[in-house]
Amino acid sequence: MIDREHAYELLREYVKGEGLIKHCLAAEAAMRAYAPRYEGDPDTWGLAGLLHDFDWEIHPNAEQHPKGGEPILRAAGVPEEVIYTILAHADYLNLERATWMDKTLPAVDELSGFIIAVTLVRPSKKLADVDISSVKKKMKDKAFARAVKREDVTAGAELLQLPLDEHIGFVLDAMKVIAPELGL
Repeated sequence: MIDREHAYELLREYVKGEGLIKHCLAAEAAMRAYAPRYEGDPDTWGLAGLLHDFDWEIHPNAEQHPKGGEPILRAAGVPEEVIYTILAHADYLNLERATWMDKTLPAVDELSGFIIAVTLVRPSKKLADVDISSVKKKMKDKAFARAVKREDVTAGAELLQLPLDEHIGFVLDAMKVIAPELGL
């Protein structure tokens, strides 16, 4: 199995934009944090979060992402269960989300990106200054971070069978742990 160091090198090989790197790191942190809650392995779950969008810059559309990255992941030694979870995070592939890992990745994907956006508009630009209520307030503002589908954030909480506030708080706390790495 590919280790985290090599997975990060793979991410850096294909992703040049620092914003996307930070998004992948945030998703990794949330996946690692959720893994024990659902009796998963944090290292395996972390790989899914870290690599879920590794091919976005070379395949920036639904026809190619993440399916186009599948052969690259397989050649790099990424476990099949991680590859499947990465594929299943794309709604348009219509893959069954049978495991908790399959359900958790789409649940943290949009939310982690949205939390970064909320943080970047704070005067301090620090995750420490973001709380559940500030995230929910920005969710109501349809002009803010319009690319983020609010229904995906709420659907993520439903996938995990959690109240929305608990899900937001959990992902926010996981991201705060790596705030320096995120530059937030």
